Order: sequence, then structure tokens, then C-alpha cells
Amino acid sequence: MTSIDQNPTAPRPASASSTQGDPAVVPQFAPVPSARPRKRYAVVGTGHRAGMYVDAITGDHADVAELVALCDTNPTRMAYYDQQVGEALGLGGPANLPQYGPEQLETMILSQQVDVVIVTSPDYTHADLVARAQAAGADVVVEKPLTTDAAGVRTITDSVRATGRDVVMTFNYRYGPRNSTLREVIASGEIGEVTSVHFEWVLDTVHGADYFRRWHRERHHSGSLLIHKSSHHFDLVNWWLGDTPARVYASAGLKFYGAENAARRGLTDRPARGTGTQGDPWAFDLTADPRLKALYLDAEHHDGYLRDRDVFTDGITIDDNMALIVDYTRGATLTYSLNAHSPWEGYTVTVNGTKGRAELTVVERGAVLLGEDGQAILDPSATPEEVAAAAQRAVLSGVSTNTAGGERPDGDLLLVQKHWEAARRVPIPAGIGGHGGGDAILLMEVFRRDLRIGDDPLGRAAGYLDGLNAVAVGIAANVSLRTGQAVAIADLDL
Repeated sequence: MTSIDQNPTAPRPASASSTQGDPAVVPQFAPVPSARPRKRYAVVGTGHRAGMYVDAITGDHADVAELVALCDTNPTRMAYYDQQVGEALGLGGPANLPQYGPEQLETMILSQQVDVVIVTSPDYTHADLVARAQAAGADVVVEKPLTTDAAGVRTITDSVRATGRDVVMTFNYRYGPRNSTLREVIASGEIGEVTSVHFEWVLDTVHGADYFRRWHRERHHSGSLLIHKSSHHFDLVNWWLGDTPARVYASAGLKFYGAENAARRGLTDRPARGTGTQGDPWAFDLTADPRLKALYLDAEHHDGYLRDRDVFTDGITIDDNMALIVDYTRGATLTYSLNAHSPWEGYTVTVNGTKGRAELTVVERGAVLLGEDGQAILDPSATPEEVAAAAQRAVLSGVSTNTAGGERPDGDLLLVQKHWEAARRVPIPAGIGGHGGGDAILLMEVFRRDLRIGDDPLGRAAGYLDGLNAVAVGIAANVSLRTGQAVAIADLDL
């Protein structure tokens, strides 16, 4: 098992370092036919997230996949991955992969005989890259979200119809065992016909804050968190219910981050960026992570992109508190909320049915703790000594704690309770990798799906229509925020 890439500010579950998952959730694949050539892949967008695919192609899936080209606007980032590939392949230096700019996408596909383009570029570029790659003769694997607006959806829809080429959506949360187990419960009919779902997701002051440092903070680049982040969540609900969203009403606001909110709370004289800032829990120092330093700090002279902007500066055009009501075609109603400045990270899902109720509670990081230097501890699982020291300081301050999360230990719990019965706990199998144990399983499907033995009873593989239905909720929500009215998704003409 190669290392599985994860957002560096996201909580790291125990599964992130696991190499074995439960057979109940890990698919079985046939051996690779000896005469079959490897598929030829190119990665477009060489930021941090690309690492998961580069590691997979040069590691666990090197027998079925070959990385033949890189594409980005920034030569330093491409050079970083070229060096990583060379080291992974034992070349003792860079791999000397061909490197292209986005304007050369078609040339790259044709000259390098690319079978599949993996798109890990900023969200607003997805639609154009997907359509151009398909027109040039390649299939596409695209990171969520599919795209950021209705025009982008139509571009991809037209491209799929015109070319017949494939689009694989990488909805890794579907592969998280706790989420797939909830799907099994709903599909079994144990709680009856679903009438309503409540879904609350909280991002903490490390992970949540990070969206307000980078390009995601600008609505025209990310479509807002209702597109970039919440498309994960909306896809889960669509998949759990086996249904499509029909109408959306939204309310949201920037209530915590940004210069105006900081000034109101007396947070003045803020640094413009985190690198080099000491003793500030909101600062994100790129020099603390060699990979981030190489990909961003050392690369910013090419394009001026700053990965570590202060979360309390001007220029933030997305919201940090969001609430939605979503009506589904078959009658269920979703109430959804997302908060991006919580002291802990995780989510709660309650599914009400005509025979009972299912409740999934997930704590991904029970607390954000500070080190002796006043900085937030980025990855508690990697620094147990700091966690222990922070926990001891909490005890001395009168806080009851027996884990890094205090009275909110990391973990997950799925309960099912039928009418007239006591609640029962549903076992959750072990996964592999980040995103709730789903990353490594997703990668198996991405690179080996044609070798899979048997169908997936959970239906976890996602295509372009799944991506469309997920972003449709966020696109409708953004329209609702502008108009103050509920929006019928059919009226968006996606």
C-alpha cells in the first residue's frame, strides 16, 4: 500500500495508515492479463491533490497504469512530481516526463497517446478541460466537484453526448465504510420509506479555515463551499436515497472569517500570510510541510499564487455558515447545514423512515489543540507527544479529558431504532486510507474497475450524472441565495 494523499489540514483517521480493509467493503479484482498493456494516464493540475493519483500510478497500480505526461500552468509543481515519479520508479533522479501547459492539452493527448486524463485542477477549470480531453479522444477521471456552475454542467453534458467518452467522478466518501453501511441500512428497508434526512457537517478551525486561505475563498473559482465541499455531502444523500434532488432553498453568510468579522471581534493588525508568522493559531506556515513548501512556496514566483493567505483579510467571497432545505423527487426532505469554524470536526446524519430511524455520528477530530508555540497542531496523530502535552494542559485547566478530543473521542457510531424497539448498534467495517477509509478503495475502482469480480451491491462507482446531481444542489442553492427564493432544479436546464 502506497501512501494515500490527504488534504494536509484534514483529520487523519486510523484507516489512513492501514493496509488492510474489511472484505465486506474491499472489492475483489481478477489478475491482470499478461498480454494486456498498461493504460496511459496524464495528470492535469499538479497541486497537492494530484499526489494521490501519482502515488497510485507509480505504486499500487503500476501494473495496470503508466503516467506519461503532466500538465499545469506552473513548471515548479510539474518538476516536483516529475522528481517524485523518478524516485518511485527507482531512476535515481527525475523521470523526465513530458510537461505541457493547459493550452497544449490536445497536443499532449495526441502526441503521448493518452488513454485517460486525470483532472485535479481548480474547480472552475474542470468543464473546459473535460470537454477538450474528450474531444481529443481521452476518457476522464475528475476530482469533485464536476464543475462550478450551470454553464459548466451543460458543457460537460454536451461533450459526453457528442463523444461518448467516459467520465469517472471520484466521490471517495461513498467508499468510506461508515457511509456505505448506512446505505445498506436504508436499502434494506429496515427503517421503511425515508421521509426526511438531517445532515450536519462541521469543519474545524484547522481544516475549515484552510478553505479561506487558498483559491477556494473566491466564489468564481470554487463556486463556494456549497459546490466545492458540499458536493461530497449532497452526493452521499443522493446515493443513500437512490433519488434525485428537485427543489432547493438556501440561507448562508460569511459570519466568522474575513476582515469585517475580524475587526468586529478586535482581531486587528493581521499578517497578510501565515508563513513566517509565530504564535498565531490561525497561521499556516508552508515551511512546516516539505511537500507544501515545494508545491506552493517555492512555486509562487511563477504565478503569484499564495497558498497561506490570512483567513481574516479582504477578498473572501464565499460563506462560512450555510443551511439548505432540499426536496427530493420521491418525497423525502433534506435539511443540511455546514459550518466552517467549529472547535471539532465531523458530521451527524439522521434518517427518518416510516418504520424507524438511523443515526450516524462521526467525530473525525474531537478537538483542535495548540502546541507550546501557540500554533494549532496540524496532525495530532503524527505528534503524540504534543497531543499528550496539550491534553495535560487541558487537565490542569480543569477540563476532563482522556483523549485528544476530551469528552468527544474520535470515532463513528451507527444506530438503528425501529418503532417499538430499543436501538441497536450496527457494526462498521474497517476501510483503508483517508476520507473515512475510502481513498484506497476508490483508487482500486478507478484503475482496476474492468477487472472487478462481480457487481458492487453498494453501487459506489460514480459517473458524470452523479456528479451533475451533486453540484445541481449547490448551483440551485447559489441561485436561491441571490434571489431569496426556492429554486426548482428542473428550471436550471442542466
